[in-house]
Amino acid sequence: MSIYINSQCYNVFMSLDGLKDGGETNFLTLQKAIELGEYQPEFLSKYPEFQKLSKHAQFQLIRQAIDNRERQLISHWAEINNVLDFSKKPELQEPLKNLEMQRKLLMADKERLYMEFAQSETT
Repeated sequence: MSIYINSQCYNVFMSLDGLKDGGETNFLTLQKAIELGEYQPEFLSKYPEFQKLSKHAQFQLIRQAIDNRERQLISHWAEINNVLDFSKKPELQEPLKNLEMQRKLLMADKERLYMEFAQSETT
């Protein structure tokens, strides 16, 4: 799974080279952004198809993106944690702490978005 995600990211970033020459900006579709774990409504609202969806459908896509991002963070954490002779490589502690912090921030965002969308559906 990790290799698949990394190859997706590589393909997206390679597409950025086309933007330097004034190329099209539609290299990243809404579905691809969701798969890559982009969950912020501000970012997703740049896609016209996202704006056309009901609040419920938007929230379902956001939930899917949050789940994807969480899986990516857990996978990345496991890859670092499973490095050979991990205990002899103290420099790996910092990236692990960074990933743990990112996951905590993700969970805080998840809670905030759940509350935000729950309130918007009742009003």
